[in-house]
Amino acid sequence: MPEISRRAFGGLVGGGAVTAVAGTTTAAEAAPAERPFQARPAASGRRPNLLVILGDDLGWADLSSYGAPHIRTPNLDRLARQGVRFTNAYSGSATCSPTRFSLYTGRYPGRTPGGLAEPIASRTQGLDPNHPTLASLLKKAGYATALIGKWHCGWLPDHSPTKSGWDEFFGNFGGVLEYFSKLGQLGSYDLYEGDAEYKDLRYYTTVLTERAVEYVGRDHDRPWLLNLNFTTPHWPWLAEGDEETGAEIEARIRAAKSQAEVGRALNHYDGGSVEKYAQMVESLDAAVGEVLDALRRSGQEDDTVVLFASDNGGERYSYNWPLSGEKFVLLEGGIRVPSILRWPARIDGRQVSHEPVFSPDWTATLLELGGARPDPAYPLDGTSLAGYLLRGKELPERDLFWRVRANRALRRGDWKYYRDEKGTDHLYDLGADQREQADLAPDRPELLAELRASWERIAAGLLPYPG
Repeated sequence: MPEISRRAFGGLVGGGAVTAVAGTTTAAEAAPAERPFQARPAASGRRPNLLVILGDDLGWADLSSYGAPHIRTPNLDRLARQGVRFTNAYSGSATCSPTRFSLYTGRYPGRTPGGLAEPIASRTQGLDPNHPTLASLLKKAGYATALIGKWHCGWLPDHSPTKSGWDEFFGNFGGVLEYFSKLGQLGSYDLYEGDAEYKDLRYYTTVLTERAVEYVGRDHDRPWLLNLNFTTPHWPWLAEGDEETGAEIEARIRAAKSQAEVGRALNHYDGGSVEKYAQMVESLDAAVGEVLDALRRSGQEDDTVVLFASDNGGERYSYNWPLSGEKFVLLEGGIRVPSILRWPARIDGRQVSHEPVFSPDWTATLLELGGARPDPAYPLDGTSLAGYLLRGKELPERDLFWRVRANRALRRGDWKYYRDEKGTDHLYDLGADQREQADLAPDRPELLAELRASWERIAAGLLPYPG
């Protein structure tokens, strides 16, 4: 029997790679088992379409293909079987908007003033329209660009996807909304087509799915980028058919005397359940399935890269086992996210990768696949995975870096440096301890000091937090 590394073993056990163990698929569906990733060298072909799908606050193990024993996600599981499932993939931060900054810019959120908000919560904050983005750079390279769903990188009049490189926008500007009334975190209506309000009081996931199906089914005359950002399964805890509960939340929002009261209504602290959350994840899965079916019907499936991920770790009702922590913190449960990549023309299916990657890497990768050049005045912080995925090159040794107000973290290989909210430094060997329970800081002081110094070198080049 071939030797298996600790990282690979951890990914197989923690990620539920053999999904039949989780009781969510049949043996026939699970066979043949995933194999370690191996590139399939081939002559380069046409530039692919790029479909980037984000779930919202989706926990690392919330998909049945990642181990969830109580949530069925057949469409995303099928996507994983058709491509590569990543077990050590991370978001660029522990909350919504900083991660979106890192994905859209390919840089640490702290490179820009708007990325310092965790998350953005006022009209004064946002992504500078002059900053190059994934969309603006691909647009220069000849791509059509669209963003459907949650933006959360600033509000009108100063900030909008259409000011930052996307040709089309249909969705919400803020970080959260009530799924039927579309009342958002500022207490006002938040569904727009371009810069104009668009009235539709149906369940939001359904509305976004219809738009995405229409977009991918068009007769495109050039390659395209579609960022499809669902709000599912972010609170409030509402599924299709929950109009009555939605109306109660809407009434609280309309009666609110402050933005804080609006926030409490949307947080839905008195609602939700494990079962309701499972419903929401399953509705996200069904929505993704509809979009992928439309892509197949359009004849573009083979030549479209599909990347699915979450914007950060899960929250109240998420299933994160065996990770600890959740959204807002830099423990594994706050930043490690399910991530799947499919490109039938160039990448074989039923594969699993245990390489550590994070949001800025995907930006660099998508730019290279689309033949777009980064702006030298705004150097990327991510590493393109194209050589690894397409040509079998080894990824260079590098540090993955995170900074939020309360925490700091850096990963190098299997080692993770973490400082908690009390200012205490910790050292974990993730290859042996994904749950971050065995603190090796007292045993390896030299390594701890080395990783801390690396974190501080990177942090010195970022903007300071205001105040």
